[in-house]
Amino acid sequence: MDTLLSFLSNISWWMWIIIALALIAVRDIIQRKHTISHNFPVVGHIRYMLESIGPELRQYLVANNREELPFNRIERGWVYASSKNENNYEGFGTDRDIYAHQHIFINNAMLPYKLEDNHPNKKDNHFLPCAKVMGQYNNRKRPYRPASVINVSAMSFGSLSAKAIESLNKGVKIADAYHNTGEGGLSPYHKHGGDVVFHFGTGYFGVRDDDGNFSMKKLKKLVQDNPFIRAIEVKLSQGAKPGKGGVLPGSKITKEISEIRHVPMGKDVLSPPNHSAFNTIPELVEFVEAIAQETGLPVGIKAAIGKLGQWKELADYMKANNKGPDFITVDGGEGGTGAAPPSFADHVSLPWVYAFGDLYKLFKDKGLTERIVFIGSGKLGFPAKAAMAFAMGADCINVAREAMMSIGCIQAQVCHTNRCPAGVATQNKWLQRGIDVPLKSERLAQYFNTFKKEFLEITHAAGYEHPCQFKMNDVEVNVDDHNLSKELDSTYKYHKVEVPFCGMQSLKDCPHLGGIA
Repeated sequence: MDTLLSFLSNISWWMWIIIALALIAVRDIIQRKHTISHNFPVVGHIRYMLESIGPELRQYLVANNREELPFNRIERGWVYASSKNENNYEGFGTDRDIYAHQHIFINNAMLPYKLEDNHPNKKDNHFLPCAKVMGQYNNRKRPYRPASVINVSAMSFGSLSAKAIESLNKGVKIADAYHNTGEGGLSPYHKHGGDVVFHFGTGYFGVRDDDGNFSMKKLKKLVQDNPFIRAIEVKLSQGAKPGKGGVLPGSKITKEISEIRHVPMGKDVLSPPNHSAFNTIPELVEFVEAIAQETGLPVGIKAAIGKLGQWKELADYMKANNKGPDFITVDGGEGGTGAAPPSFADHVSLPWVYAFGDLYKLFKDKGLTERIVFIGSGKLGFPAKAAMAFAMGADCINVAREAMMSIGCIQAQVCHTNRCPAGVATQNKWLQRGIDVPLKSERLAQYFNTFKKEFLEITHAAGYEHPCQFKMNDVEVNVDDHNLSKELDSTYKYHKVEVPFCGMQSLKDCPHLGGIA
């Protein structure tokens, strides 16, 4: 034994390296799982290492400022700078290809809209509420005018971390916006003063009985116990994976998540693709009406758009029976924070501009647009894109990934792995510790306020007081090489219905603003 120890102690450090590499080489040759490592022992590992850090190499060293997806460096930089109240301007002109397909042009007025001295935006340059009231047409007991046109989209506790949800909720309180819960149920982290839109999908998490079916009794009690819930949203589908249920891995289900969602510990939780509470369009409408009757709140639906046949049936039923959802959230096929197979994320459902145009035109032809608040969701968290959305008929926008970036998301694109390095989309306690809730909530609010301020400035430049006044011919997009740009009405073949608007002061004086009454 002493001889062996003496022999080992006399081996130099570089010989140990050679021995280690030799052992790795032998192991590589013996194994059959990885062809590259077998055919190229030791050096084959370099390929796997480079592949694992490929996204980081492209993001920080290879891709140019306008090249990355889903959000390029310029877009992320604008959100980061806006959330930190830093200089978000750019110099020396745009570096964007303004002749590229779908590039947006906003037609400015010769003389911009002029604010009078007593105008609400003279005192508050980011006061920008929704021009419509949710639930007003259907005479809901508690109608709601969102106090902000930009709000936090559906992202669940479980998908996002506790500190991320808390930061978002405290941020929307500062910015007078609302916070959509996502389908993971109402958590303690949603209860920090911000307005909440309670959202549920096919899993009915937070309002399900022991058999996994919808429980009206639980929903009614939830609303009674939490008066900051201003509206209910029923998810039919989402842009990331329409027509497919979700999966929450058992490894991500903590005791807290189990109690909030009313699901067992340790088992994968499946959200089915279909609702068990209704099967037909009339049943959907009656389901919406029953919830509104029991809770007194406005009730809406959220969906990604593909085939229009059932949407036509919904519009016809609403027209014939004078009832139906108070708002419709149109989710773009661009996807979002939800994990999805590439076959779904890349190919199923329409991108937001096509989806919204098709749907709005359908409801417009039926004369139903005035009773519905239209909400856009799909990479719209930038003032120019929002102007296009409002010109097409949107009344509010919801943002998900942009909101995540404002509280620290770096677009690592590992949301589905529970290894988010920024602590935003993970249940790992150590990674969450990096989120300073007071700071991040201020940054979310600052991003929202900067967005509203710049959106108002664009609106005024176009000669209007409120974005609801945008018309289809106020915005142009590049469509092809022959006729480089067309106005929205020529591109999408409809005219937006004029939204009734009596001035910003009337919105400020509204008793339903922000759910104050």
